[in-house]
Parts: sequence; C-alpha cells; structure tokens
Amino acid sequence: MSARVNRRRYSPLRGRRLTGYEQFVERVAASRAGGWAFVHVFSVIDRRIVPLTNGRTTIAVGAPVGVLEATGARTGRRRRVPLLYVLEGDTVVLVASNVGLPREPAWLRNVRAHADIRFLTREHGWRDYRARIADGDERGPYWELVTDLYAGYAAYQRRTGGREIAIVIAEPLSAVS
Repeated sequence: MSARVNRRRYSPLRGRRLTGYEQFVERVAASRAGGWAFVHVFSVIDRRIVPLTNGRTTIAVGAPVGVLEATGARTGRRRRVPLLYVLEGDTVVLVASNVGLPREPAWLRNVRAHADIRFLTREHGWRDYRARIADGDERGPYWELVTDLYAGYAAYQRRTGGREIAIVIAEPLSAVS
C-alpha cells in the first residue's frame, strides 16, 4: 500500500490546508479562460449581488469579495467593481492584477486620481477609506499576504509583461490623520 501525499496548499492566512474545492477554483481562476470568466461574467453578477446582501453573498463562494466604489478619473461618476480583499485590522488590502494583462485595471486609474473611496466588506459593511499604493519594502509582506489568499496572483504577475501588479492599501478615513 502506497502512502498518499497531501498536496493541498497550506494557507497561513486561513490557518489550514485549502479544501479540494478551493484549490480547484484557484486553478480555474488562474487560467486565462477562468480569469476572463471572473472579470467578464462573475464580476457583473457580483456587482449586484454583493451590495444587495451587504457583502455576505458572492459567486466566488467562501472568498472575501467586496465592492470598491471610486470616482471615475475622467467622468467623475461613481464606479463600482467587486474585488477580492484581505483585511489587515481595519485596513483593506486590494490587488490591481487585471488577471495578468499588461495594462492596469481601470479602477486603479480611478483610485490614483481620487484616493477617497468607499469599500464594502462582509465584516464592516460600507466604509470610507483613503487609498494608496504600497511600495518599496512595504509591498513585500502585502504581496505574501495576498498570494496566500489567492495563489493565482503569482501566475498573473508572470503574465503581465513586466508590469508590477499594484497593491492598494485602503485605510479607514477615521484612522487617517
């Protein structure tokens, strides 16, 4: 009888090994076709479902999906986009991966133009934040944190054609001086 090797990824963020389902979803979402589906199909649905359920329900079952509300850089109109997030205390950590495409996602241009945003989490509901891009030595630990949440970000980074995927740190306005 041969020994069975447990090949499931251990997640320090979750404090456990991923389930077979979680690993399957990661593999699918990290593929080009899966990334396209998450951006062009699931995102459209989540843009409506997540706010209606105050962050409790998402197409990505079990994943922390929130909704970013930012002011459009050119239009000045409020734009909403569902995103995976990690909470670090009251700070929200977001990843501008654009599923590994060479160009940044539109929402990042909006955040750069207007740093005051709103974000919906299942833990806190809607809150006002000030966003900034993590850089230098600060970026490394955040990159480890977000790739622990979703290992597919590393695959996206390899596909960007050299663009460094931005990590956005959103701090509650009440904590920003």
